[in-house]
Amino acid sequence: MKLKIYTDGGARGNPGPAGCGAVIYNAQNKKIKEESSFITKATNNQAEYEALILGLKKAKELKASEVDCYLDSKLIVEQLNHNYKIKNPILGFLFIKVWNLSQSFKKVQFFYIPREQNKEADKLVNQIIDQNTKGLNR
Repeated sequence: MKLKIYTDGGARGNPGPAGCGAVIYNAQNKKIKEESSFITKATNNQAEYEALILGLKKAKELKASEVDCYLDSKLIVEQLNHNYKIKNPILGFLFIKVWNLSQSFKKVQFFYIPREQNKEADKLVNQIIDQNTKGLNR
C-alpha cells in the first residue's frame, strides 16, 4: 500500500512553543488520517522533523509499503535527500530517527512543496499550538 504524507512543523519564538502536524492520504487521494502533536520548546526546523517522524510512525502503523512525503521546508527535504549537510547536532539526531523509520518501508521519497500546497498540515500545527498556549504570555 502506498501513502502520501503531508507534514508541517512550526514554532512560535524559534525556539518556542511548537507543534507538528501530519495528514495522510491513500493512493486515491482520500484522506485517511490526521495527527498533530505539541512540543513544549523547539525550533521551526526541529518541529518540521518531528512532524515527519509523526507521519512516518502513523504510516508504519497503517502498514504502508511505500510513502511519498511532502514538506514545505526546503532545508529538511534537501537534508533528507542528501543534498545539504546537517550541521546542527539536534537536527542530525532527528535525521537519524527519520532514517531509521524509513527502513520500515520498501520505498520512501521526500518532496518539497510550496506552503500554499500544505495548508491542512499547517492548520493542524496552528491548532495544536493554540490549544496548548491559551492564556500564556507570549
